[in-house]
Amino acid sequence: MTAQIVVDIMQESFRIALILALPPLLAALVVGVLVSVFQSVTSIQEQTLIFVPKMLAVMVALMLFFSWMLAMVIQFTVTMFQRIPDFVK
Repeated sequence: MTAQIVVDIMQESFRIALILALPPLLAALVVGVLVSVFQSVTSIQEQTLIFVPKMLAVMVALMLFFSWMLAMVIQFTVTMFQRIPDFVK
């Protein structure tokens, strides 16, 4: 196994991790901004108000995208197992 193969595997791993993290993080970001704007407009400065909507948004995003995320992880794992013979040369 060469250093280039290790670098390629790590790059692919980081790319997939980033792609998998995007849906819940984007949902939390959008909801956080919307709640912050709502708090600014209504002058409500309750810190706990932002927590529950963010949690719900992340849970909804995970429910919506879980099958796609699972398929991506399974495909990556299958690809890694299929490439094992290339690694031991």
